[in-house]
Amino acid sequence: MLDSLTQQLKATAAAFSEDAEALQRLLQRMAHDVERAEHEPLDLFPVAHHSPASALQLVRRLHQKQPKVIYIELCEDMLELVGHLRDCKLPVAFQAFAAESELVPAEALPISVVAPLTESSAEYQAIAYALTHPETQLVFVDRPVDYVFQWQPLPTIDENETDDDDEAAQLHGKSIGVTIGSLEPTFDDFLHYLLQNSNSRHFTEWWEQYVERVILHADYAIYRQVMTLVGSLIHQLGRKPQDVVNDRLRERYMWTRIKQHLAEHAIEPTDALYICGAAHLASDVAEFGTHNSAQWAEMPAKSNTQWLFGLIPSSFVAIEQQFNHPPGTIALAESTWRKSLKAVDIKAFQLSKEQKPPKASRNKVPAVASQQPNNPQALANFLGMPPEVAEADHEQLIDWCARIVGLARENGYLASTADSIAIYETAYLLANIRNRRQPSPYDFEDAAITCLEKDRTPRKRNISQLCRVLLGGDRVGTVGYESLPPLAKNIYDRLAPLNINLYAKTNQRALMDFSQRPDLLDSSELLWRLNYLLGNYVVQPIIGERKLGSKSLQESWEIRIGKYQRDVIQLGYEGITLEQVLEQRMRQRAFGDDATASKALHTAEASLMYLYSPRFTEELGFHSRALLIQETGVQDAPDIFDRARHLVQYYRTTPQGLAVWLESFVATGYSHYASLLPQAIADRGTTPEAVAGMLGFIFSLESLALSVGCQRSELLISVELAGKGEVAPDKLGLLWVAEWLLNRRSIQSMREFFEHLTEDSLSLQGLPAYLNGFILALKFAPRIALFVVELLSHIFRIVPDSVLIPWLPGFILQLRRNATILEPLIKEAALVFPSDLAGLGAWQPNWMQDQQRLPEGEIAISAELSPDDQLAHDLLLAHPAGMQALAALLNIG
Repeated sequence: MLDSLTQQLKATAAAFSEDAEALQRLLQRMAHDVERAEHEPLDLFPVAHHSPASALQLVRRLHQKQPKVIYIELCEDMLELVGHLRDCKLPVAFQAFAAESELVPAEALPISVVAPLTESSAEYQAIAYALTHPETQLVFVDRPVDYVFQWQPLPTIDENETDDDDEAAQLHGKSIGVTIGSLEPTFDDFLHYLLQNSNSRHFTEWWEQYVERVILHADYAIYRQVMTLVGSLIHQLGRKPQDVVNDRLRERYMWTRIKQHLAEHAIEPTDALYICGAAHLASDVAEFGTHNSAQWAEMPAKSNTQWLFGLIPSSFVAIEQQFNHPPGTIALAESTWRKSLKAVDIKAFQLSKEQKPPKASRNKVPAVASQQPNNPQALANFLGMPPEVAEADHEQLIDWCARIVGLARENGYLASTADSIAIYETAYLLANIRNRRQPSPYDFEDAAITCLEKDRTPRKRNISQLCRVLLGGDRVGTVGYESLPPLAKNIYDRLAPLNINLYAKTNQRALMDFSQRPDLLDSSELLWRLNYLLGNYVVQPIIGERKLGSKSLQESWEIRIGKYQRDVIQLGYEGITLEQVLEQRMRQRAFGDDATASKALHTAEASLMYLYSPRFTEELGFHSRALLIQETGVQDAPDIFDRARHLVQYYRTTPQGLAVWLESFVATGYSHYASLLPQAIADRGTTPEAVAGMLGFIFSLESLALSVGCQRSELLISVELAGKGEVAPDKLGLLWVAEWLLNRRSIQSMREFFEHLTEDSLSLQGLPAYLNGFILALKFAPRIALFVVELLSHIFRIVPDSVLIPWLPGFILQLRRNATILEPLIKEAALVFPSDLAGLGAWQPNWMQDQQRLPEGEIAISAELSPDDQLAHDLLLAHPAGMQALAALLNIG
């Protein structure tokens, strides 16, 4: 059939190849694949992924011939989703989701598979046709989703992508894309030489220039032959060995399912249409074709993975990122699709919510240029013809050149009409250099960047991004209400009283005054739970906050559910209600392998604010206590202290009083941190902040701990042991304040230490470290603030400026890091220092007055005594033994 073409290719091979025999074998195999496809009774329709030419040719084919069944290369267990497409705005994607699976490592979970659809994809046109023509069956014949992970390795995903379209690009999440009809080579050397010799930067550019434009308006026979040739070439040379093995498994599965369905429903192969990737027509599996009865008898078993299926919104950018297309590819394909439909005056198949099957008379069969399908010379003549330059393409280029200059001006670029002319001429220059008769969109983009791009981007978008906007930009799909999972429907229903458009892609502002509209309280609760699960990017509170024991009277929210609809839909794969998902997430956080006492306690606090389930909160609380017992480190002590203190304060305001689990947690924490205190103070790897958190927990919650059975002797022993070892300067203040609170150290002894320290010039550099411990101690011992004020005043008075000024910036930064605990220090300083400048001259601090000692035996009386007090005073002076014994008992001098 293709002898004339083969002879021409042989002559070319002999002229340009040193090994003409090898090339001849390749060409013969390609010709054989075309002949085999032509002789197959089943109507084979080769496609490329999101190719406007494939979609257009399929529409024309379906207008000409109505098949009884359409087979599509799509995962067979996604077929149940097609009915929901009526309620959606394209692009959308079929998704299979699994939270747990034995097919991948635990760190790769959850897993999902997506198959996106656009209006310009042949698969969607076939689905739309089948849904509007009930007499035509629709069957997905590709392997189930479970086999996707069994037959191919899990791909690596680059998490460092950074551009302006990142949000839209993440609509598919970390899913694996089902590459329906993919023709892109995966063998790097082949792709490199293909692009190098065609002056193309990406396979998509090569495809659009050398295949897409050629087959767009060809007749059906030529279209099939060209697609089969290209598919055979890529199948033979452009695929990695692993991809070839995977393709063979898929082809065996698909042909087996086709044969089984044809036999089961008694359908002749000539009455069926099979839509698959062009590369699959070059398959060498034994099951290929309906001429033989070979079937795959022993298919591999499926795993126990529980797959959930649904629809998620997609976008042009997400599809491009998922399938490694250059930016703007899908938008350009959509533009070509609409232009082609208008040029050939043909109507595409579409779905709507209430659509009736068309009458037979309405099936218009458009006129198509006819060629004899079996003409041996037809394909050779067609491939030998140069592509026609359409007048519309020329006018389109002029329009692009004018509009890109306008967009550039709007975005701060200095551009004029002269730049439009320069872009036009440069585009043709680049096309000529690249052996093209007409500039492609890629040539236009390069020309625009060359003529308009400056040394910097004036605003947010550069010229490359403006070109993408011009060529079609991005489009984000929407899943309709009826196609949402139950959880998402429940969210939409409960937010309905807010009277905002939840499908809008822009920010929606919701204002709530609960005194006027108490019915909005349920919507508020829902928004707070969504905020906890998804973060501020989906729903963000502007006015109002959620704290233990308090509720806002008014709230204002920024709601972006329409823009991030996929994230809301994903919650529907985890449970039936939002509350169920919330409890599951909390349980995973508190009981996971990486759970800590801090995480569990934080989760218990969150359950009080968002779930109101005493049973669940109690379970989390006792689990946090168990985790605390197992911990040997104390780095989370500050966070545990803060949360435990807040929980104690909250429960004391409730009618039920303290919860049993919290009392148990405080008692356990008191004993746990008391026992670890000597080790934490001696260990240089333990930070002073962690030690301060331990001591804060111990002293702030000590009264509660002692009331539930703890012994203070545990703490006394630990403090005594900690003081016997060597203590780092930045922890010494913490230890001394703890000893002072336990009446084991006096203020006078600490005062004397620093007096000696400031007199030693070699020790002055360590003053900031010593001060650090005392400042951190303010968190659990605010009464030490007076001594800290005294210490700072003494340092600023004694230490010379040559020493003080260099470490002063670091000391200020240290104070700033602890700004939340400086309130007692500031209050004490305000009471000590004079309130006006006039009182500063004769002012003397109280601690200096206390240090003024009188001669032995003399007592200074600061005020006149009453007669009775005077008699008692004289009696005590006459018999000092009793007072001295009492002073020794209290350890005061």
